[in-house]
Order: sequence, then structure tokens, then C-alpha cells
Amino acid sequence: MKPLAGQLYGGRYRLVSLIATGGMGEVWVATDEVILRDVAIKILRPEYLSDPNFLERFRTEARHAAMVNHEGIANVFDYGEDGGSAYLVMEKVPGESLAKVLETDISLPERKVLNIIAQTARALYAAHSQGLVHRDIKPGNLLITPDNDVKITDFGIARVADQVSLTATGQVMGTVQYLAPEQATGKAATASTDIYALGVVAYEALAGRRPFTGESQMAIAMSHINDAPPAMPEFVSKAVSDLVMNCLAKKPEDRPANALVLAQRAEALLAGNAVAHSDTATKVMSNLDTTSTQVLKVDTSELPTTPEKQVVWPWILVISLLVLSAVGILVAIVANLVAPSPTASPTKTQTNSASVTPSNTASESPTDSTVILLSQDIDGKNISDVETQLATMGLAIDPQPGILVSADDPLLYLAYDATPLGTLPLGTTVVVHYYGLAPATPTPTATKTPSATPTPSESKTPSATPTPTPSASASPSQ
Repeated sequence: MKPLAGQLYGGRYRLVSLIATGGMGEVWVATDEVILRDVAIKILRPEYLSDPNFLERFRTEARHAAMVNHEGIANVFDYGEDGGSAYLVMEKVPGESLAKVLETDISLPERKVLNIIAQTARALYAAHSQGLVHRDIKPGNLLITPDNDVKITDFGIARVADQVSLTATGQVMGTVQYLAPEQATGKAATASTDIYALGVVAYEALAGRRPFTGESQMAIAMSHINDAPPAMPEFVSKAVSDLVMNCLAKKPEDRPANALVLAQRAEALLAGNAVAHSDTATKVMSNLDTTSTQVLKVDTSELPTTPEKQVVWPWILVISLLVLSAVGILVAIVANLVAPSPTASPTKTQTNSASVTPSNTASESPTDSTVILLSQDIDGKNISDVETQLATMGLAIDPQPGILVSADDPLLYLAYDATPLGTLPLGTTVVVHYYGLAPATPTPTATKTPSATPTPSESKTPSATPTPTPSASASPSQ
């Protein structure tokens, strides 16, 4: 049955409101009527219940997430299968995902990004110590609380390193924009794979864009494998840029040795830049060992004393006076030689004043000429429904069959990515990627052809969508 507000799961979890829709299911806020607390409940899509692989993956998510007890990983409270549905009950984390933060802010200050890196890396290290690799670290799976604490969620495609993977050999799992090179080539994921993905997240949060883009999922995956990441913007300090680029090394052995090392390096950068005493800096500094604190105290006590400053001061004063005198003489000579027109300065002033007007006018553009498009408006919906929805919003669509699947695959014609997102001008063309039909599969029968007004239940064939073009068989899937 389709989840609806007011439904009861497991005899105790009453659905309240929808939080998000993903590839595997929906996440709702629910009330635990037994102990009277709010929880997050993830409900598997009904069409996946008949697939033993998907169902086992969902059960595995519950087991994996429950293996690790760490403040940086969302707690799993319960799992159940009831009334033809499978569900996972998790801690309801206040705040929002890093993906939503970046939709609004585009990029973040260095100190905030370093704090996110440090917290996420420490939580990952706890998971890695249990042999658990997440394999899908991305902004949407990092929840940021109002206190700037980070919690990792969605271990749905994670696996225990010493166990057999749920996917076939060579099959790619993860989100292509954050795939490590070894993942993109179908090799086994390791702890270093999560470090690479966290590096992509950090790059995006600092630069306001992802390091690798492309016209197709395959193109992006090939960039991860072959291309060096573009240099970060000049406003990012060299030390922070070096740390992120180290995480993005193509070879796992060239990245930080483990997630704990990465966390410590991020914390060291925060401590070294501790001029602005923000709450975040104070929190990180409190986690440093006592040896570091003692060194700081010793360095402070060994600063030059007042008598030493009194000895140096007269010389500084004399030199400063000489320099000022020389500059004054030079300015006078130049002024007499050049003799500028008295009207030159007012003319410049008028030009500068006039140049401000256009920018002020532009900033006052009306808000009714834009619309807001979020990832949850796209992900998991039939491409024909997405086309209708974007048209209603005043946006154009460029549907792209990125990942190709068989005709009987439940993901067929479901959208999974779109660009651009956020606040968009009316008339913007949005590129929407969806699961297309593999070329080796026979043409779908007439029962899959949508009517003039298609609905998700009638058809999964997108209306007015070009026939998918064949792509390489090694296309990564999520």
C-alpha cells in the first residue's frame, strides 16, 4: 500500500509527514505511540518487495547501521515487515541535509567545511573499524543539526568488507557524481573509497560546484577515472585545497591513510586558523589533546617582554619618520610636474557613481520571475510526470536516459538526477536523467505506451521522450 499520513506501521509508528523520496523508498516523520517520541521511518517501495535482492539489501541496511554506535551516525531503532511493506525506524535528526544547505548557500566558509570533514571522518572511522564501508557518501546523506553536528545516514548500499557483496561482480553501486575511481571501474569498495567521496563533498561545499561534470553518467564516471580535478578557486587557502586534493587522489594508497588521519588533519587546520573564535572552533579545540594546549600556553608565555619592545621602538619611529618625509617630498615633486586639471577628480566621481546604478537596479529584480526546484521534486518520479510538473512550474525539460536497464526493471523510466536545481528563472531548461530502456531489450509492448494523459500507475514510458541511445555496458548504476 502507498504510505499515507495517519497510517500505522508495526502497531506503533503513526505516519505524520513525508520528509524525502529516494531510489529505494520514502522517508517519513512518524510518532512512536508506545514511547511517545518522533522518529524517522524509511518505507521500502512496494514494487521492490517482490525482488529478494532489494528486500535483502533493505534488511542489510538495518543490520549494518545498528552495528555502529557513534554520535556521528544516525541510530537505528527498529525494523519490520508489515502489511506488505518493509520499514526501517531511525533516529529523527533535527536540521537538514548538507544537500539542502548547498541548494541555498551554494558554497560554505572554510571553517564550516573543515568541521564537516572532521566530524564525518571520525564517524566513518568508527564504521570502518567495524569493517563497514558506506559506499555512498554524498551531501544528501550528511545531516546537519542546528548545533552544526553532523550525522551520517542511509547505509542502504553499505557492505561489510569481509562478506560477499549483494551486487554482482563488476556492478557499480553509489552516486556517480561522488564515485571513487575504483568504484567506477567495478572494483571492491574500501575505507579509502569513502574518503574519496568525502573529498568530493568538501570540494563541492568549498567551490560551489562538483569537480567532475559531464553530459552523461558515463562521462562523469570516466572523468573520475581519468581526469585530474580542476584547481580550486583562489579564495580557498592552499592548506585546505591540498587536503581536499589529497582525498581526491586517483590511487587509494595516495589518499589519507585512514579516516582518523583525515579528521586529525582537518582539526589541525581549524586549530591553526583559530583567530576567529567561533562556536565551531571552540568545539573542535576542546577535542584536541592536552599536549597541544600546553604547547600553545608555552609559546604565549615566551613572547618578547615590555623592555625588549622599548629598545626596538625608537628605531622603528626614526625609520618611519624618514620614510614619511621622503614620500612627502616625492609627492610634491610629482604634483608640480603633472599639474592635473581640476576637473579630473569630479569626472571620475561622476563615472563611479553612475556605474553603481545598474547593479542596484539588477538586485531589485522581481521574485515572481523565478521558481524553486529541489531534488525531491524529481527523484523517483516517472519521467512523464516530471515533464508535466516542470511545464506547470514554467520550466523546460531535456530528458536524458543516463542509466539503461531492462524492460522488467522497476526503475525503468524513473528520474534520479537533475541539473540545475535551486532558484531558477522561468523558462530554464532542466536536464533530467532517468533510467532508460537498454537497447538489447525488445521494444516495449503497447501496454507500456502512455495515453494522452499518462499517470505513474498506467505507464512507465515517458511521453515525448526521445528513444534512448545505446551507451557502454559499463554504465554505473546507483
